[in-house]
Amino acid sequence: MSERFAFTDEFGPEKVIELADPRSGLRAILVVDNTAAGPSIGGCRMAPDVTDEECFRLARAMTFKNAAAGLPHGGGKLVIIGDPAMPGDEKEALIRSLARAIGEISSYIPGPDMGTDETAMAWIRDEIGRAVGLPREIGGIPLDEIGATGFGLSVAMRAAHDVLGVPLDGARVAIQGYGAVGRWTAHHLAKLGAVIVAVSDSRGGIIAADGLDLGRLDALKAGGQSVADYEGARATGAQEVLTCACDILVPAARPDVINDGNAGAIKARLVLEGANIPATAAAEDSLHARGVWVVPDFIANAGGVICAAVEYRGGAQRDALSAIEELVYRNTAEVLTNAKTRRQTPRAAALALAQARVRTAMRLRR
Repeated sequence: MSERFAFTDEFGPEKVIELADPRSGLRAILVVDNTAAGPSIGGCRMAPDVTDEECFRLARAMTFKNAAAGLPHGGGKLVIIGDPAMPGDEKEALIRSLARAIGEISSYIPGPDMGTDETAMAWIRDEIGRAVGLPREIGGIPLDEIGATGFGLSVAMRAAHDVLGVPLDGARVAIQGYGAVGRWTAHHLAKLGAVIVAVSDSRGGIIAADGLDLGRLDALKAGGQSVADYEGARATGAQEVLTCACDILVPAARPDVINDGNAGAIKARLVLEGANIPATAAAEDSLHARGVWVVPDFIANAGGVICAAVEYRGGAQRDALSAIEELVYRNTAEVLTNAKTRRQTPRAAALALAQARVRTAMRLRR
């Protein structure tokens, strides 16, 4: 085991595997964190700057996410060091090489994540017979196509409204990361009466106090352009979107974008974590001390993995959406209620919930 993964605790990790194939250029890391509740499910992330530490933290987040949702799965994560925008034939060769490398690790079930999609999962299943988030044409429930994670975030928002009294109708929303998760979150929140006033992607951001036209944003992204090309809004950077004037902030991109350097400048009343580990622990504590509520990642964005678990067992899309509605609402409401009554951070309440469920699953194993 690498010294960087020398740390272990009662939950894991069970396996840390570094993968390489000089022929395809594959460089990847797989962390299987905990399988007490069942085989681990976790996304396959691809980025040029992804790190092993990020992989470990994401795998642990998946352990708690699956446990909090009551799914019969543990947590794992796979990261590939590479450019997701590489030519299609090169990407297919790389993903198929990766699939063969993890073929015998049956304790891990890959799903789509940042930099991969349903097509990539189809390549993996073709090689090793297991993956989730597959294209509809081969029996999958395509997570990005139906916006499972974004739908779950809107369900979490409704729970926050009911427990905390955070207004929905007319609420100003800023979304950092207008990708598969951020785009669907914007649409679902808009249906609840929210106004999307700021968005960003990897090439820039925009702010419009009167609201943005989501149809125009979608058209830009579909055409390969950036949200920064939107006319009639103030151009800005992704960091400024995090600290703009808004009621609800949705970080839906990379880890640790909310940190000691900007937590004090965040103006939102509620942070709905669309990405995994988008805020440092210290930043979340700082926000809570200022009266800013944070719905933790593994509670708020569980819609995708709930959908994946339903697909893995042969369920239909309607089953997945029904499960997301029930589980995300229940868990968000429980976490926020406990945080209020026990005077603790939502993160502490969420961890207590998830850890108790993992420990129970571990006691039931030999």
